[in-house]
Amino acid sequence: MSRVSDTPAVDAVLPLGQLLVFGLQHVLVMAAVPITSVFLVAKALGLSQALTVNLISATFLLCGVGTLLQSFGPWKFGARLPFVMVPGGAPIVMFLTIAQQRDLQTASGAVILTALFYFVVLPVFSRCLKYFPKIVIGTLLLLVSINLVKVYGGIIAGRAGTPGFADPANIGLALATIGFTVVFARLFKGMLGQLAVLLGLLAGSIVAALFGMMDFSGVAAGPVWSAPTLLPFGMPHFDVVAAVPLLIFSVISMVEATGQTVAVAEVVGRPIDPRDVVPRTIRGDALMSLIGGFFGTSMIITSGENIGIVRATNVRSRYVTATAGAILILVALSAPLGRLFNAIPSAVVGGTAMVVFAIIGTMGIDMLRKVDLHERGNMFVLAGALTMGLLPILVPGLYSKFPDTLQLVLGNGLAMGSLTAIVLNIVFHHFSAARTEAAVNETAPASQ
Repeated sequence: MSRVSDTPAVDAVLPLGQLLVFGLQHVLVMAAVPITSVFLVAKALGLSQALTVNLISATFLLCGVGTLLQSFGPWKFGARLPFVMVPGGAPIVMFLTIAQQRDLQTASGAVILTALFYFVVLPVFSRCLKYFPKIVIGTLLLLVSINLVKVYGGIIAGRAGTPGFADPANIGLALATIGFTVVFARLFKGMLGQLAVLLGLLAGSIVAALFGMMDFSGVAAGPVWSAPTLLPFGMPHFDVVAAVPLLIFSVISMVEATGQTVAVAEVVGRPIDPRDVVPRTIRGDALMSLIGGFFGTSMIITSGENIGIVRATNVRSRYVTATAGAILILVALSAPLGRLFNAIPSAVVGGTAMVVFAIIGTMGIDMLRKVDLHERGNMFVLAGALTMGLLPILVPGLYSKFPDTLQLVLGNGLAMGSLTAIVLNIVFHHFSAARTEAAVNETAPASQ
């Protein structure tokens, strides 16, 4: 048998051409996340154009370095799985809130404190991984999918009440991108079939350009090279009270990282010991968030987006995501490339994302299919988790009249769904097992 055939798919080094196109596919699907996250903060805080470009460069650079870290996993930092790292959605909102209530220095300090908190809590968290069976992780993936589809649906439709809300042109462009992706997946086989997501995005971009919805005028304008600046807001301020929302989120993020790690390992066919690999993923998140705090970004964490890409393409090599990391670094340092990515209409990126995120949902369904849902405990664990997880996703503002500290958790569908699944799983399965074991221990001497 050849040496190549003995290499697990996740460790296979593909030809350079395939590495580049498959890596680019990952980048294009997730590129909107760092750009949108920076623009959200910049617009809300009125940051200068120069500082905004600086933050975009820093965010892409850290996403690229973090992706390399997760793909190669040196010194127990990174899972050695095909992961891509992005700014977390919820942490961006928390970062912005802290900056608005205090200042940007305090927001950066909160990110640094949270990253250090990861390292403190991780030894305790790693001992609790037995409470994350398939029913918990499958439910988490399903909620991640629904939440991401809702978020990117909002990106396609725009903000309610604004003139551009529900613009038929944007919705039509998103639907065309989805249609192209599905058609390419149906028609093409082999490598072209694996590139269906990228081809769908490119086809959607071409349609946008033909209808004058894609503006290339700013691509060549401005500097050629862009490099991030250390401490762009000045020295961080460390305020533990201000950092509390991010500190709480860090525990939720660990739960999400657990589900993502187990899901990706299952997709690529690599047997793992969660007690070893999950902490490696979390250490990578903590390290990149720590560095990000010094470069003015919010938390940089592993991405749920790329799980759908791996499943959709069946390209399992971690060297593909490593290539994506190298491309992200190039984008960070090359200003015209960053501006080119930014020129892709949000409707096209949103349409592509819809397909990828829906695939994450199918992975959750597939994992739940392996659970005996006829068993009463499993049925109520899933029902309870979906109830508590879907309510804040489908009914925004449901907990708006609750105290702010409670809203932080109650209003986060992923947090509520995950915590409910974990607690109910313990109640239905671990408490009963503990009682049975105790009863056996009590009766054992009497039977001797």
